[in-house]
Amino acid sequence: MKVARHAKILELIENKEIETQEELAEELKKSGFNITQATVSRDIKELRLIKTLSETGKYKYTTIKPQDSELVDRHVKVFADSVLSIDYASNIVVMKTIPGAAQGAAAAIDTLDLSEVVGSIAGDDTIFVVVRDHQRAVEIVNKFKKLIE
Repeated sequence: MKVARHAKILELIENKEIETQEELAEELKKSGFNITQATVSRDIKELRLIKTLSETGKYKYTTIKPQDSELVDRHVKVFADSVLSIDYASNIVVMKTIPGAAQGAAAAIDTLDLSEVVGSIAGDDTIFVVVRDHQRAVEIVNKFKKLIE
């Protein structure tokens, strides 16, 4: 059942602009899956879905670009294990890492290929990430914090 549900989720986000968990749950129910909000939330995490800006200007669920998923997993683990704090000012996100780990954590950010991120600069224990605007900075900070939870 889970495999079929995951396949349906991937099909739905490929063909529709689904902005919220509630919309995704509703679409799944229309497709015959009797699920709860908690299940949808777990599925999103397991499938590593992210929100990106669509061509229509709305945020929608999508998958991480096809890359070596083992490499992505490693980068996310490095990020989660090394980032100590995340803050922002205007459209700049500042992250503190354990000494010597900023380069690896910044590589993880690059691997995720997030549309909100313009670029990043890493030193020894600090990363500056330039985000397109203040609103997206708040969103990206929340995404990064979820990765380190």
